[in-house]
Amino acid sequence: MSSPEPATPGTPATPPAGAARPARADARRNREKLLAAARTAFTSADDTVALEAIAREAGVGIGTLYRHFPTREALVEAVYAAELDQVTADAATLLAELPPEAALRAWMDRYAAFVTKKRGMIDTLRAGWASGTMATPTTRERITAVIAAMLAEGVRTGAFRADVEPDDVTTLLVGVFVSSPDAGSQDRTGRLFGLIADALRPRDAR
Repeated sequence: MSSPEPATPGTPATPPAGAARPARADARRNREKLLAAARTAFTSADDTVALEAIAREAGVGIGTLYRHFPTREALVEAVYAAELDQVTADAATLLAELPPEAALRAWMDRYAAFVTKKRGMIDTLRAGWASGTMATPTTRERITAVIAAMLAEGVRTGAFRADVEPDDVTTLLVGVFVSSPDAGSQDRTGRLFGLIADALRPRDAR
């Protein structure tokens, strides 16, 4: 039997077939910086903000931005997905730290911030969803699932009434923003959220 042929000195070993090459740390950092800069830009202005300005704010070149996000739509979609992931993850964190009624009320404020950020991207999002260039997100389903988990915990502790449908709460929250399109009406939004939270309490507690 012939012995295996020795490797040529200085030649790197061939990685196993199908092995994924890990993303470079600096590439991941650049992507996160771009997303953070885009969040700020889309919240404080609108989705017509120049991509060059986002790259400059992130401290990278425009070529780096296009390597991560080839189009404006790709950047907007990534920002929206990251914000949706964050607002749903925040619910579990709040529920672990606070009683259910306080957790839900605090989460409503996080949800308000999510909606405010989305307003700066909404035209691009709607166009992308309508044309099929962006996948339609399951936003309502995910928000309703968050509310359902909080309601269930509140029912268990006696903080919430047991006859509330989670999607009804989602409808009420959406209605607040439909009726208050002005992002500056935070006081009114807070009052309306308080009314919603109060309606969730058992009747004898009210």
